[in-house]
Formats: sequence, C-alpha cells, structure tokens
Amino acid sequence: MSRVLDWLQLPEVASLHGATVDAMNEFLHLFMLVLFVGWTAFFLFCIWRFWHKRNPKADYVGVRGHASTHLEVSVVIIEAILLIGFAWPFWFQRVEAWPTGDDVVEVRAVAYQFGWAFHYPGQDGKFGRIDYGLYTENPVGLDKEDPNAADDFITVGNMTLPVDQPIIVHVSSRDVIHNLSMVPLRVSQDAMPNEDYPVWFTPTKIGEWEIICGQLCGAGHGSMRALYNVVSTGDYAKFLLENAPAPPVAAASQG
Repeated sequence: MSRVLDWLQLPEVASLHGATVDAMNEFLHLFMLVLFVGWTAFFLFCIWRFWHKRNPKADYVGVRGHASTHLEVSVVIIEAILLIGFAWPFWFQRVEAWPTGDDVVEVRAVAYQFGWAFHYPGQDGKFGRIDYGLYTENPVGLDKEDPNAADDFITVGNMTLPVDQPIIVHVSSRDVIHNLSMVPLRVSQDAMPNEDYPVWFTPTKIGEWEIICGQLCGAGHGSMRALYNVVSTGDYAKFLLENAPAPPVAAASQG
C-alpha cells in the first residue's frame, strides 16, 4: 500500500476490486492536491498583482494574453482523461463483466427501518417468488407457497458469504431509500423500495465486518447496522446445511 493511502488511513481492503478503487482514490486525491495548490497560488498571485496600491486606476481592458485560457483548457483535458481513461473503463468492467458460472453465490439484502434481512436461495440456487405484499408475513416478502421457496431461508442482521467466490447481492428496500455499504469490500449500493438492484464483488479475506446504511433514512439511521461474515468454502457449505429448512416429511415426523 502506498504512502498516500496510508496517509488517507483508508480501511483494509477485503475484495478483489478494492485495490483498483483505492488506486483511483489515491490518484484523484493527488490530482486534487495539485489543483488546490495551483489555484491557491494563482489566487494569491492575483491578490498581489492587482492590489489596489499597485493599481490605483482600474484597467477596463482586462487580460490581454491567453495563458489563463490555455490553463483552463488543460484542466478540462485532464479531467476528461480522468473520466474517459479511468472512471468509464472501471465502471464498464463492473457493469458488463457480470460473473456467471456455478461458483456464483447470490443473496438478497432487504433493508427496512431500521435493519437488514438476508434471503438465501438454498441448495437449488433459485429464489422463491417475491411478493411485496407479503412483507407483513416475513421480512423479505417471500412467497412460501412457491415451489422454489421450499429450501430458501432468511437471516436477520447477519449475512454470511464464502471467500474467493464471486458474489451477487440483490439489494432492495421495504420502505424508504437505504444504502448497503460494506466499506472493506468497497461496495455501496442504494436500496430502492420494491426494486432489485444487484451489485457484485469477490471477497478475498476471511473475517467479520459491519454493514451500515449509507443513506439518511430516518430517526434510527445511526443504529441501522448488521454484520457480514466471510468464511471458508467449507464453512459456508455448513452454514447452508445448518440453516436449510427441514423437509416437510421430516418436520411432520418430528411433530
């Protein structure tokens, strides 16, 4: 990690794309520092150059050279390079290079005032039907009569993910606009009421971190927290097994 990032004291990186985000962050801070120093120096020069004691009579013609124009054009060109050369390619990669394959793990994250619920599709990898009118029955609006919902399960306040596997989190909200913010993963996605906005990433570290809401969402916004745990592949398989709903026959026999 560079000295600039150490100086910025950014949180640890726990995702595959996080280093790219930090590198862009570092570059932008350096660029803004150069602009700040340059424009401040220009401002101080103008104060000195056009001090009223040095110029007792106003000059109504103004600037006669083209240096300032060239400087402004140069700044526009550099900003265009930042946008087209750095931001757009990174955005395109995140939007277009969507992960596919059997190793992709999908989870739904549903926000509400003031907490988080997480919906797992179970062993079949298929989410049960979602009905927003069912939020009164369960925190994610799952239609439990749907066949695909038979092995689905829900956790509240804690999301568990496997390490080194691509993850797709479908972010939604039950009431107002929230934001799923997981800083070590360098992930932040708005949660819109009754909409599905997916975001993807690949965790690279095992550990436990905090999920916060990145949008001011009401009086309890400051306490709207949850945890996400990144575990090994084996531990994730155990997590799915332990939380899988009991088959109806087994449940009936136990009754």
